[in-house]
Amino acid sequence: MVHVESEKAPDVQERIAKILASGEFPHVNAYRLICMRSTGAGARAYARIWSLPSIWQNALGIDPFYVIEVLSQHFDKLDQEKKDKVLIHELLHIPKKFSGGLVPHTCFGKKIDERKVREIYERVLKSRNEY
Repeated sequence: MVHVESEKAPDVQERIAKILASGEFPHVNAYRLICMRSTGAGARAYARIWSLPSIWQNALGIDPFYVIEVLSQHFDKLDQEKKDKVLIHELLHIPKKFSGGLVPHTCFGKKIDERKVREIYERVLKSRNEY
């Protein structure tokens, strides 16, 4: 049996803050987005996003939260550009209403794909160079 451990990931939280500072994701409430690092997970993904479903929000009387989990064994070996692109990909799954739901890879003719991530990444880089 695989034992998965997770802990808060302040380095990833900082990278997310820099991406959000670009203005590309104005709907994302950074205070309700938590970054975690997992070790021992069997998934092949670099990262995944988790939401707090509305039934839990209502039961607990709290607003929506999201967790971006990076899988250490895959994510940590990436270069900075690829890490940013992975995080942008995960941020694209957060709906404009920040409701606690998740946007699928294909929705209403729009896709979360490498092209979309690359476009946003280029704008994020441009916004950093404008300071």
